Amino acid sequence: MFGDLVHLAGDVTQYVTLAAGAYGGAVLARTQDQAADAAVRVGQRLAQRIFGVRGEDEEVPEALADVIDDPDDGDNQAALRKAVRKALAGDAELAAQVRQWGQVQEAHKTRVRVMTSGERSPAVHTNHGIIATGDGNTLTR
Repeated sequence: MFGDLVHLAGDVTQYVTLAAGAYGGAVLARTQDQAADAAVRVGQRLAQRIFGVRGEDEEVPEALADVIDDPDDGDNQAALRKAVRKALAGDAELAAQVRQWGQVQEAHKTRVRVMTSGERSPAVHTNHGIIATGDGNTLTR
C-alpha cells in the first residue's frame, strides 16, 4: 500500500507542478482558465482537492508555494511530492478519489510519463523527427 501511495503521489505531483507553473498563487483559487490544457486543469483540480480551495490572496502550503516560485527545482518538487503523499496516506477516502481520476490512474498504470514545464521545454513520448527549441533555427532535409 505504501509503495502504491509513493507512485500515486509522484503522478499527482507532476500534474500539480504543471498547474502551479501555469497559475502561480491562484492554483488553489476556483477560477477556471479555458485556455489551459487538460493536464494543467487536472493539476489544478488535484491541488484544490488535496490542499483545499483558497482565494488568490490566501496563503498556500509551503511545499506548494516553493513549487510556484520555482517549478523546475527538483528539491521543490520532492517536497511537494512528500506533502502530497502525506495527505494521501492520512486520508484513505481522498486517496481513493484521486486514484479514480482517469488521467492519474492511466499514468499510474502505464508508468509512461511525458510531462514538462518551463519555457520552450519539449515533451515527447516517441519522436521520429527533429525537435528544435530556441530562436533562429534552420532545418533542412
